[in-house]
Amino acid sequence: MTGAGGTAAIRLIRSGEDIPVDTPRVPAREAARDELSDPMYHEHDPNLLERGLDRFWDWIGDLFAGAAGAAPGGPLGLVVLVLAVGGLTAALWWRLGTPRRTARSPETLFGSTTRGAADHRAAASAHAEAHLWTEAVQERMRALVRALEDRAVLDPRPGRTADEAAAEAGQVMSAHADRLRAAARVFDDVTYGGRAANEATYLTLRTLDLDLEATKPTPAAGTAREDAG
Repeated sequence: MTGAGGTAAIRLIRSGEDIPVDTPRVPAREAARDELSDPMYHEHDPNLLERGLDRFWDWIGDLFAGAAGAAPGGPLGLVVLVLAVGGLTAALWWRLGTPRRTARSPETLFGSTTRGAADHRAAASAHAEAHLWTEAVQERMRALVRALEDRAVLDPRPGRTADEAAAEAGQVMSAHADRLRAAARVFDDVTYGGRAANEATYLTLRTLDLDLEATKPTPAAGTAREDAG
């Protein structure tokens, strides 16, 4: 015997009213995607830049986490290591000077100046008293070469570089050839290479200048120089 509830169920089944219908998966997924594409669901989503920054900082965090795990002492050891590397970099920067982006070709030793050896020596001494060692080294090298020209050890020649002057003077003063080459290299380093001179560098160059003043050209070298001229 069928009760009132059973009768109602039979009636609904026969009429097809309010019967739940199963929707296939693909249309359902597409319907959900269409619904979620409504801008109202994405008003507070991060923009492209914010998402990129979030991924970048996540990568940085993972990188430091991995480095901290590998470094002795964990995070504290990593901090100490970073500080040590930073200190070493600063020390090298101070010692070697600011690196140049491009190498510069050697320029003339005197440029447009026409001062004599005494004037260059006076300028070098003034720079040395002010602890401007780079300028002092430059002026002392110019004084050294100008003095050799004044003594006719070198022919006065505009456009001569420090390396050329050292090579030519070394041929007539062979006892000081190595020191002359070293002086020219120091001049190039502080003038074109961004190196910083110091007091010891200047004193070495001043001593060479004084020694050259007391040295006479060797006869054989002088003869070879005259033949070359």
